[in-house]
Amino acid sequence: MPYFERTSATSFRPTEHVSGGWNTAEQHIAPPMGLLAHVVEQDRDARRGDDLRLARLSYDILGTLPMDVVEVAVEVIRPGRTIELVEARLSHGGRVGLTLRAWLLDRRDTTAIAGSTLAPIPAAEEMPDWDPTTVWPGGFIASTRARRVRLAPGDGAYWIDSAAPLLDDEPVGPVARAARLLDIANGMTGRLDPREVAFPNLDLTAHLFRDPVGDRMGFNTRVSTGTDGSGLTTSTIHDVDGPFGTVNQIQTVRPR
Repeated sequence: MPYFERTSATSFRPTEHVSGGWNTAEQHIAPPMGLLAHVVEQDRDARRGDDLRLARLSYDILGTLPMDVVEVAVEVIRPGRTIELVEARLSHGGRVGLTLRAWLLDRRDTTAIAGSTLAPIPAAEEMPDWDPTTVWPGGFIASTRARRVRLAPGDGAYWIDSAAPLLDDEPVGPVARAARLLDIANGMTGRLDPREVAFPNLDLTAHLFRDPVGDRMGFNTRVSTGTDGSGLTTSTIHDVDGPFGTVNQIQTVRPR
């Protein structure tokens, strides 16, 4: 079963795999993030044939989304021959709940100078299985499989994958496939107990210096909490070839 079923050219129905961790009657925001990346890629491919790559994904979470059909819209904010800025919006009942602003860049061969000083993490096979449903309810968390090394509260490395595709019966690019899992980072390192403290994130920004490879994604995540109600989750993201980008999420921190 996929995360979403297409109901029209611009509408999608969430399946049980999308239900959230803070409230199972609402959508976990991770699959909708993947959906907006997908419609940006589809819009790009319909307009042009040069395969600009999604290099930055900047999401703002404007409200909760019920487990009901949602609508998408895409707009080119800054057109260009080699660089574009595209905005996608996801709404329910006329109310926008999630936006994405994506920078798209042209591709050119930089193989000779490629490299990164971001630290690698152990391979998935070197980490023990970990069941995130022991901490979080909801269909999205239940749809994932995790291996984790928890170094300290708020500091951990882990690998995530899911057998659930974003959509059935249509191709999904590697960035959208990865984006459907990115938001899981906010709850995987255990610095705060969600039974005692609510810490939902308000945004997510991913910077990708290359396209991800494969279905399994690794995270090296650290969580910080401030003194006046805010927190930050910051991650380096990895695939089988090593690091390929970073993810940051700002939290509103609310002791229960």
